[in-house]
Amino acid sequence: MKNVSVLIGGKAGDGINSAGALVAQLLNHIGYNIYLYFDYPSLIRGGHNFAIIRGSEQSIGTCWKTLDFLLALNRETLEQHRDNCSSDTAIIFNADLVKSAGQGIPVKEILTDEHAPAIMGNSAIIGGFAKAAGIEWDVVEGVFKSYIPKGVELNLKVAKRAYNQLETVHPVSKGSRSPCPLLTGNEAIGLGMVNGGLDVYVSYPMTPSSSLLHFLAEQKEKFGIMVVHPENEIAVILMALGLAYTGKRSAVGTSGGGFCLMTEGLSLAGMAELPLTLVVSQRTGPSTGLPTYTGQSDLHFVLHAGQGEYPRLIVAPGDAVEALYWSAVAMNMAWKFQVPAFILSDKTLSEGTYSVDPAAVSDVRGADSPRWAGTAPYFRYADVPSGVSPLAFPGTKDAVIKVNSYAHDEAGITIEDAHTVGQMTEKRLRKGELLTEEMRGYTGVNVSGMHDASTALFCWGSTKGVCNEIAALLGLRVVQPVVLSPFPTEQLKKAIAGVRSLISVEENATAQLAALAERHGIIADEKILRYDGRPFLPDDLLVKVKEMMI
Repeated sequence: MKNVSVLIGGKAGDGINSAGALVAQLLNHIGYNIYLYFDYPSLIRGGHNFAIIRGSEQSIGTCWKTLDFLLALNRETLEQHRDNCSSDTAIIFNADLVKSAGQGIPVKEILTDEHAPAIMGNSAIIGGFAKAAGIEWDVVEGVFKSYIPKGVELNLKVAKRAYNQLETVHPVSKGSRSPCPLLTGNEAIGLGMVNGGLDVYVSYPMTPSSSLLHFLAEQKEKFGIMVVHPENEIAVILMALGLAYTGKRSAVGTSGGGFCLMTEGLSLAGMAELPLTLVVSQRTGPSTGLPTYTGQSDLHFVLHAGQGEYPRLIVAPGDAVEALYWSAVAMNMAWKFQVPAFILSDKTLSEGTYSVDPAAVSDVRGADSPRWAGTAPYFRYADVPSGVSPLAFPGTKDAVIKVNSYAHDEAGITIEDAHTVGQMTEKRLRKGELLTEEMRGYTGVNVSGMHDASTALFCWGSTKGVCNEIAALLGLRVVQPVVLSPFPTEQLKKAIAGVRSLISVEENATAQLAALAERHGIIADEKILRYDGRPFLPDDLLVKVKEMMI
């Protein structure tokens, strides 16, 4: 078996997320690439939580419906996912709560005998899965010792009891690759920003960006950064702008509702020319919407947020490898051009777990704004040909550093005369022209699949993974813009050369990428849209694409 799909489910509080991560590591350590998707309601306890872990010898970024293994900690898991099972699916379950064909584990008895807490019931299920899949015990032991932070010996005892009670019914053959790091999209974004020189991360928790705050807070000493959790999103962006004023590379993270509160601060960044990186991880809206489910409906919001006109960078990575690279680019471009730079993610990417081959991550060239040469007087908004004024920071000798949200002159002094307002507007727009030219040096549009195919799937963000799978099955081209502002029109037209049918695949109701492309003269022939909070699965998308091709 060179592909394997495992679902583990239970209620909130059963540790499904950590259990899914352990199953992913088991498959990682027997030679598979990994993608993990975690599904959970907006509840502290109760509800139905599940993780789908897929292993493949190919690089992957999506899960299929049909399961090889169903691991049920409660009856609801079996009931909700029965349609995902085939006659070959191995079902391993908590025999105290579930009655089913398959292999039951007396979880309560094992926990009582080993004097273990209830949360370790998932270790029993994982041990049973390992035996059912034919995974050697030394692999299980090594994974538990590496990835369980405390109580590992007791967890191993519980897992071993279940391992010894079950039989191997669905052996998983070993893959061909060595274990590699597994990163969530948010972890990759965080590491990318650190690689891009991040000094301070400021955020108020809002799913699906919250785990980025947690990750950077846990690793702040290792990374040599500061992490701050203010009282609300308005405080977040204003604090980050104050830090940028002092010369600190700052970034903020949020989702759509939190970003709503940041938009006035975003315009302040545009007028005051303060560099800022913003992570916006999308979920289903409008308003509170579905707080723990995915979507791609905030592209136009991010593209047009804030009053007035000023340049911005928007990148939308499609997996963890791209997130590592483009997050660093965003940090650098924000500081090179003194503009807001967005990293646009979504729940599927932010909370999904991916195999990351370090060799596949491209190096990022450093970039920064010019520095003031020290010739007094200092003009914070010097009207230089590039539009990018030399920087100085508070404490610099002979420099008065005044930033201003009002219309201002080169020194930062408030003005209202028409000539100077026009002059400063043109200066800011020249930065946008220079940013556009700079981004031509980056591969802002990825092309994969059959490069000469006449039918192409047109996608952005996390839909890259599912589109690549369908393209491989049907012999299609995949065209994925990663840079969305400045829009890479020339690169995109080259990428679709020879395409007779361009099919836009998006997780929103209004085909926002297709609408953006149309403004630049590129027309999608067909649109396949999903907007119920769930990501596209290959099974469903395959049917829809075939219908478009008839």
